[in-house]
Amino acid sequence: MKVASILRAKGLHVETVAPETTLGSVAWTLRSRAIGALVVVDGHGSIAGMISERDIVNGLAEHGADLLGMRVSQVMNRAVAVCTPGDNITSVMAQMTRCRVRHVVVTEQGGLHGIVSIGDVVKHRLDELELEANVLRETLIARR
Repeated sequence: MKVASILRAKGLHVETVAPETTLGSVAWTLRSRAIGALVVVDGHGSIAGMISERDIVNGLAEHGADLLGMRVSQVMNRAVAVCTPGDNITSVMAQMTRCRVRHVVVTEQGGLHGIVSIGDVVKHRLDELELEANVLRETLIARR
């Protein structure tokens, strides 16, 4: 299965944030939208990084309460894990494990095309397993 199948189910919308946004604002956005990360996009629409709950926790440990007034660009992860819609889901799972990330940005023709989270991957895999089990069950019943 391909990343495109996950994007068909969840949609292509990606929550983004500007590098100059404060981390207090980011924390509010993550909470209000019930998401774990935002893609940081510069003024030209290019991917500049990603800011996740993990980055905020690490920043809090390093900077204390001053973190909330800091800018995203001071804490964001600039090494963004990326894939394309044509990539296999198993390779994206391996990339998430290898890079120790929960979100992979989907790009197409150099532009932002979507985002896939570990939750999306797990849901997709569970749906696949349920379908396989149903097919096997129906095949077994048909043979009786």
